[in-house]
Amino acid sequence: MFDVTILGALAGGLIVFFSPCVLPIVPFYLSYMAGASMSEISAEGEMAPGVRRRAFLASVMFSLGIITVFVLLGAAAYGLSQTFRGMQTEFRLFAATVVLIMGLHFLGVLRIGFLNRVFQMDAGDTKNMSVLGAYVVGFAFAAGWTPCVGGVLTAVVFTASTESTAFEGLLLLLVFGFAMTAPFMVASLFIGPFLRFASRFRKHLPKVEKAMGLLMILFAALIATDSVNRIAEWMLNTFPVFQGI
Repeated sequence: MFDVTILGALAGGLIVFFSPCVLPIVPFYLSYMAGASMSEISAEGEMAPGVRRRAFLASVMFSLGIITVFVLLGAAAYGLSQTFRGMQTEFRLFAATVVLIMGLHFLGVLRIGFLNRVFQMDAGDTKNMSVLGAYVVGFAFAAGWTPCVGGVLTAVVFTASTESTAFEGLLLLLVFGFAMTAPFMVASLFIGPFLRFASRFRKHLPKVEKAMGLLMILFAALIATDSVNRIAEWMLNTFPVFQGI
């Protein structure tokens, strides 16, 4: 049966990747993962042999590190929700408040400084970046990056915590993590075209930020009123094709 939460996690992950706090720093991390300078992966320059393969392998492990953090967050949230089942209403209202505040931040109504924080680290010599090293960097990156994507992540983690089984909750975080990191892996295979796209898309980032804000406010209202499932019902009634999924 069609599950709107899976679709929402998928869309949320993609939106986060193309948000103003993620897309602009992707070229730097591609360079970091590939162990190459920015000039070596520039849209116009010729890449040294092996850079593309190294970038892709490292991006896969980097992405797995990010997904690991999200899955751990989902597992912790699910565990808490099961331990304090009698406080589901309080958890729901708290999550709705967090998502609402972050939505207002992205709309520009409120400005919260730490939400604009970007994970930084000394790149040093990355020529010998190992597979395990890329995974560890991804893990650390997700932990430092969480405030930036906190609104969407909070909504997905809360939804995961209310699923009927732990597997369904973890699946939701896996889908979100994969949707957010898959474009990063694709970008590592097509570095030149991606850099050209990112340069052209930069002018649209403020619009994406506002759209994220509106979606977060909408989802905050759905969480607060415990109405997330109404979206699924509406989609099933409006688009009968989903009934066969």
